[in-house]
Amino acid sequence: MAWLALALIIFIFQIATILIVEYRHPSKAVAWLLILFCFPVIGFAVYYFVAQDYKNRRKVRKKGTHLFRKRKKAIWQNSSIITRPFQSNNFELRRESRLFRLLSHLSESPISGCNDTEVLTNGEATYEAMFKAMEKAEHHIHLEFYIFRGDRIGTRFQQLLLKKAREGVKVRIIVDGLGSYGLNARFVKPLRDSGIEFFSFLPPLFALYHRKVNFRNHRKILVVDGKVGFVGGINIGDEYLGNDKKLGFWRDTQIQLKGDAVYFLQNTFINDWFVVSNRELDDPELYPSHHCQGSEQVQMIASGPDSRWDAIQEMFFGAISVGKQRIYIQTPYFIPDLSIFTALKTAAVSKVDVRVIIPGVNDSKLVNLASLSYVEELMQAGVRFYQYQKGFMHAKIVIVDHMLASVGTANMDMRSLFSNFELNAVLFERSTIERLYVDFEQDLKDSKEIILKEFEQRSRMQKIKEMLARMLSPLL
Repeated sequence: MAWLALALIIFIFQIATILIVEYRHPSKAVAWLLILFCFPVIGFAVYYFVAQDYKNRRKVRKKGTHLFRKRKKAIWQNSSIITRPFQSNNFELRRESRLFRLLSHLSESPISGCNDTEVLTNGEATYEAMFKAMEKAEHHIHLEFYIFRGDRIGTRFQQLLLKKAREGVKVRIIVDGLGSYGLNARFVKPLRDSGIEFFSFLPPLFALYHRKVNFRNHRKILVVDGKVGFVGGINIGDEYLGNDKKLGFWRDTQIQLKGDAVYFLQNTFINDWFVVSNRELDDPELYPSHHCQGSEQVQMIASGPDSRWDAIQEMFFGAISVGKQRIYIQTPYFIPDLSIFTALKTAAVSKVDVRVIIPGVNDSKLVNLASLSYVEELMQAGVRFYQYQKGFMHAKIVIVDHMLASVGTANMDMRSLFSNFELNAVLFERSTIERLYVDFEQDLKDSKEIILKEFEQRSRMQKIKEMLARMLSPLL
């Protein structure tokens, strides 16, 4: 009996540890407790290695802030910064002074006023625009991607980067250690041999040893000469051109930026560069002066476990909370936290037109089950859900009225909102928002609406699967 008492004490200790550490995240605590009850010893071992807080986050944040302060003067001198609601070109945003103040205090990136943007729909348009920009590079090319594959499109990137390196252009690359795990040494070696600097963010074994497996760099950034930038959902791989036999056509969105916002895109890359290389980049040419050719107002919002605020989550919540006419969302993974779930439900009950497009073809059955677990209650409140049928829906877009639109790397799920390093562009130009509406309307035509009465008739076993997936959803 002594061994049974000891086992009980150990089990209680494990439960207490999870409750104490995760007291700020009840849903996450429930998920880990479920795993612990199913796998008493293994579950706690997994928790130990993958669920810890981001170590040294204060040190990293303090250093990042210090680096930003050193660059801030140069950035501000070359930028048109919007500091008051009346300076906004967007009439709807001007009326929402509280939201404006929230956006202004979320991150080190304010709303900038001198930009030109282009919406790039799907992989082919995005890659061609990227190649065109990189061909013109004279000083530097900075790439940061969650996934970088050594396939056909990856090889095309590789060859162009090698060419630019031979021309004297400084090339720096960051890839996520887990997302780009399949990138072999034969692909990387020619890049490094040519003088290209290549770093992985938290390679798997390193991440496991330092208990940081749960934290991934999900950002997709390209900056050319500090003047042209790209951000969105597209990584580097053939599947983004629709060449995955299982997923088929790949629906995605990227934004090309020129102007002030590129400085803040660059700032995010440079902060991440310091994390992976422990080296500062302080060349003034990284923030070159530019002639203002556009008047679009844009804000870059970065978030991650090293940040003081969950900036993207708070931006989503703040914008959804003030929506008056339409709230349109496209996301491959719909696992909202309680605050966003409640904001969407409240908006729909208030007769705001809330529509969400999720994949009909899925790359993860478990994530799909978790997403569906949120659908019924929201549909009962008036939210309309659609499943994309043409292929795989990977675009990450939120549009609120004609007030703002968000395009970037963050999914509408708890992993993106709280655990991953993400980056979104918040757009305020009416014509750009209208373009995104046009794409959304086309995607609706390529989707099948989920009908509440039919959805309610799904089997009891399906509901049980969804319930279990939802309990695990904070970890997905």
